[in-house]
Amino acid sequence: MDVLSDVVTVARTGRPRSARVRWHAPWAQEFAAVPGALAFQLVLEGRCWLLRPDAAPLRLERGDVLFLPRGSGHVLADSPTASDVAPACTPDSFPTGTGPTGTSPADTALVAADRVDRLGLDGPATVLLCGAYRTDPSRTHPLLHTLPELLHLPSAPADHPELHAAVGLLAAEANGPRLGTDAIVPALLDTLLVYLLRRCFTDPAVRNSGDAPNSPAGTADWAAALGDPALAAALHALHTAPGEPWTVAGLAARAGLSRAAFARRFAATVGLPPLRYLTWWRMTSAARLLRETDAPLRTVAAHLGYTSEFAFATAFKRAHGRPPGAYRRSPSGLFAEGI
Repeated sequence: MDVLSDVVTVARTGRPRSARVRWHAPWAQEFAAVPGALAFQLVLEGRCWLLRPDAAPLRLERGDVLFLPRGSGHVLADSPTASDVAPACTPDSFPTGTGPTGTSPADTALVAADRVDRLGLDGPATVLLCGAYRTDPSRTHPLLHTLPELLHLPSAPADHPELHAAVGLLAAEANGPRLGTDAIVPALLDTLLVYLLRRCFTDPAVRNSGDAPNSPAGTADWAAALGDPALAAALHALHTAPGEPWTVAGLAARAGLSRAAFARRFAATVGLPPLRYLTWWRMTSAARLLRETDAPLRTVAAHLGYTSEFAFATAFKRAHGRPPGAYRRSPSGLFAEGI
């Protein structure tokens, strides 16, 4: 499994939430911050403006994507001078009714336009697909901490056809829910997330379009790490086989570098020494296995390279602040400590 796929699999929890919403001008809507979420706005029809207290209004056109990797609060409106802003809402707060195939409100992934027709009278319409991918803060990979607060991805199918193909497919499902929509939309939202993150880490213009705070790991540059063939080879090895008895020398051989050169480059770029990153990744993987499977502790321990349950439990408690069994039984399973 490649590193980005691993990050998405481990960090995200539950199904993504989305709502198709139509506004008629005049309108202005505040969207509340959603901590621990990767939020997005897709402009399906019309246009709108992102209003920011510390920057000029930003015009969003049909097909544009607004990506908020930290679930930041924001305001969208039909005009750059709008002032009468509706109270904050989240994707979960829109009325949902039931899905097109009779699912319960909590599981509805998409809302039909006629169920959420908000604000304004008969002015020009704007249709958005608003949503968020919930993440588990206890398993947030440092790669995600290096993303800017906000990314605006203009509609430009020729530049990134896969991303905009996903947007187009979502728009088609949103505009006319049919048989199978409940299954298709979550899969398309998962695809959209991967394309958004891929663009963030492969397109220099996107990476430099906002200010990202330093990762908890220091001044990690994950875009550089993923684009460095030597480091990518080592990271792939760690993520593919976390239970192997890796040494710095062994990872350096995978990277095709001397031990000293590899250790320096890995720590400077990833933000952690190789074996400390390995331990963190093992404990992050252990948390997922404990919460999402019923595998015995000895199986989890062996999978992650521990020769005994006691050694595994000691390392796990040091990282999480509680023994593996208590973590598995707890309602939240949050880490006591970060990376």
